[in-house]
Amino acid sequence: MRLVERPSPNHDARPGGVDMLILHYTGMPTGESALERMCDPDAKVSAHYMIDEDGTVYRLVREERRAWHAGVSYWAGEKNVNGRSIGVELVNPGHEWGYRPFPTAQIEALIELSRGILERHPIPARHVLGHSDVAPDRKTDPGELFPWRALAKSGIGLWPSPGKLEGDFAQALAAFGYGVSPDVPASLECVTAAFQRHFRPALVDGVADAECTAILAGLVAA
Repeated sequence: MRLVERPSPNHDARPGGVDMLILHYTGMPTGESALERMCDPDAKVSAHYMIDEDGTVYRLVREERRAWHAGVSYWAGEKNVNGRSIGVELVNPGHEWGYRPFPTAQIEALIELSRGILERHPIPARHVLGHSDVAPDRKTDPGELFPWRALAKSGIGLWPSPGKLEGDFAQALAAFGYGVSPDVPASLECVTAAFQRHFRPALVDGVADAECTAILAGLVAA
């Protein structure tokens, strides 16, 4: 893994420990434009790392500092996601600029980087998340083309075996960690779509069908 130092001024003191890993895509035309924005003090946005499509890893913020990557977000009762997380941006134009699959070299670098992060911090598998998981009303990244299953096979994150759900779908989403009303303003359809982008990317329609219900049951039981 090739690591390049590209310090960003956009960080502050971390209030506590780290127990979350949040993955993003840059959603900008080029990697360099994303780097420039995350290093611009006026932008007030950053991540700890950015991984280019050729696998080059840029370190923008030291892990002991709080980077400003998640924005208004929520997971398992926590609204200060930035304070508890490591943020990794993957260079990809995103849905606005020509969303495309993530290259093998980029994912291999992500796996290597993430394994190191997981060795340094007590991050449970269900806390390896996408930006859309913690901000479903605002974000869709890293999107339905992101290879979550491959990461889970490499020991990073969670991939479920279907089960049988006991109780309400919305309650089960909340039990797993997703923000649902009244804790967040996002609609249940919006949150369900975020869940689908991560765990059922073949069909993202916001409808909690039988397949989604079985997948969620497996996640809650894991």
